Amino acid sequence: MNYRHGYHAGSFADVFKHAILVSLIQSLLKKKTAICYLDTHAGAGYYDLISEEAQKSKEFEAGITKVMGAEDPPSLIRDYLSCVQQINIRLAGSVVPSLRYYPGSPSIVRYFLRAQDRMTLTELHPQEYRILKKNFMRDSQTGVHLGDGYQGLKAFLPPKERRSLILIDPPYERPNEFIDIVVMLLAALKRFSSGVYAIWYPIKNRTTINLFYQDLKKAIQQSILIAELNIYSTNSSLLLDGCGMAIVNPPWQLDQQIFEYLPWLWNLLSVHQQGGYRVFSL
Repeated sequence: MNYRHGYHAGSFADVFKHAILVSLIQSLLKKKTAICYLDTHAGAGYYDLISEEAQKSKEFEAGITKVMGAEDPPSLIRDYLSCVQQINIRLAGSVVPSLRYYPGSPSIVRYFLRAQDRMTLTELHPQEYRILKKNFMRDSQTGVHLGDGYQGLKAFLPPKERRSLILIDPPYERPNEFIDIVVMLLAALKRFSSGVYAIWYPIKNRTTINLFYQDLKKAIQQSILIAELNIYSTNSSLLLDGCGMAIVNPPWQLDQQIFEYLPWLWNLLSVHQQGGYRVFSL
């Protein structure tokens, strides 16, 4: 496994993914009972945007930089930005919020968790794991594990809390990744049918994505909500037209919550108003 997320930190895809992640975690926190967050491909926890990796592509300039500079963002986007700003203040040791660090999914979720909640993080890349372990080494509510995230679905489900958000966000390096996800997701649901599962995926070819939707619909009995953000036209010559999130067992009214900010994100992040957005149930 060679994937390093530092090259893509803060990109439009991260903004989309993490906005929905904030929606999900806030929905689950409406109840007082404890939750567990499981991240199958956790990465390093946060990323330095002046690092060699981030500076090579500067994808954050078309993502989080635009969002931070925009006027009058929707309420949930303000919550997301508050998280990014507070993490920058803590890491930079400054009271003035700026953008040097971009938090990965574990850091964003940790920002919102309460004392009764916990996180389980898995990461396969050895260097990313070491950084992740260091970033959470003093956090008694977080367990960090080196290993295959799909195996983590077997090892850590069902959680003792009985309420859980599971993020499945692989690097999509393997040619059969979409097929593997459906197989692993079906096995995970047999172990823990009531969990909220969020699967992020890149949109590069519409035929591949439609087949993925068909496979999900055939295999999964639970309700599935799909959210998509495309910033380029369908099947463009670029590597990434957009991205999506498939959410199994979506919280009540999640679709309405996403619709409150997804059009705003598309208007801000799309390239010359290409692509589009949609939220629908399979």
